[in-house]
Amino acid sequence: MKKTKVALLYGGRSVEHGVSVNSARNIAEFIDKSRFVIIPIGITQQGVWYLTETVTRNIRGGKRLQANLDPQHPWLTDGSRRIKFDIAFPVLHGTDGEDGSIQGFFKSLSVPLVGTGVLGSALSMNKIVAKRLLRESGLPVADFVPLHFHDARPSYDEVKAKLGSPFMVKSASLGSSVGVTKVNSKGDFSKAVKEAFRYDHELLFERYVKGREIECAILGNDPPKASLPGEIIISKKYDFYTFDAKYVDSKAVSIEVPAKLSAAHMERIRELSVRAFTTLKCEDYARVDLFLSDEDELYVNEINTIPGFTNSSMYPMMWKERGISFTELITRLIELSAKRHEASARIEREFNSSLNY
Repeated sequence: MKKTKVALLYGGRSVEHGVSVNSARNIAEFIDKSRFVIIPIGITQQGVWYLTETVTRNIRGGKRLQANLDPQHPWLTDGSRRIKFDIAFPVLHGTDGEDGSIQGFFKSLSVPLVGTGVLGSALSMNKIVAKRLLRESGLPVADFVPLHFHDARPSYDEVKAKLGSPFMVKSASLGSSVGVTKVNSKGDFSKAVKEAFRYDHELLFERYVKGREIECAILGNDPPKASLPGEIIISKKYDFYTFDAKYVDSKAVSIEVPAKLSAAHMERIRELSVRAFTTLKCEDYARVDLFLSDEDELYVNEINTIPGFTNSSMYPMMWKERGISFTELITRLIELSAKRHEASARIEREFNSSLNY
């Protein structure tokens, strides 16, 4: 059987560059090598593409790539040979990877792509747009106040009057808790705003929800299916689920899959997660993050269209609990995207008219 060639894209121009490398390394290790051939393509933090022998931090040690921009015959070259592949698998967390940018590039070349496309990626990445759409669809989200870099800045007291204290300040289009600060007092305010604007032109102030961190994995299309929810239990040493708690401090969290929840809560979380996935036009897979407050209220926090595949990542853990191994999960994702790409062939791209041009 001819093996499918999978271009595995990793790294990228993002503050989550290192997380991407770790995720891609796991995918390269666990992919079914009897069915797939990995073509590792590293993207530097300056946006330069390299063909690498393996998934590595040393992306520049590979061969620099150029692209042939022909949708009928797309290929890459390292200067000495053409590199063709059957499907692209971006494992690019955050900016330029999870926001529709890379998705648009491959769509313009008619290359099948694992994961959510342009529209869903762009909608899900921007927390302000995503929360507005979720709220419009009747899904529960915490109260928030958006702010653009060029807008008049509200005072701490004005934000506190709307959201209470403490509250969160978040960069609008980042992940992994980068650009996120919990504001406990007036003295934290200016620094938090400055930190969020380091990484984005927009931020949001958001009501702090005291409670439990719940996650749910979504897989498939028509219809998408939800795993049982998992819970991230954060050490009291941390004020919230920070970047270090996620990726650096091995003792920062404990994970329960499935979470210890009532049957009613389980079903409600799964329902909300599928609705969030479809509302934001997601495809193939995603991880939905929620809060269960101390007042027993559920809130959809955000949706990750390229969730982590590191050793501590919840997405593969939640499907493993359902009996789907890491290897089988990767296979399903590739098969889902290939099937979706085949279905898209029915869409007409030409229109015959009497227009003269």
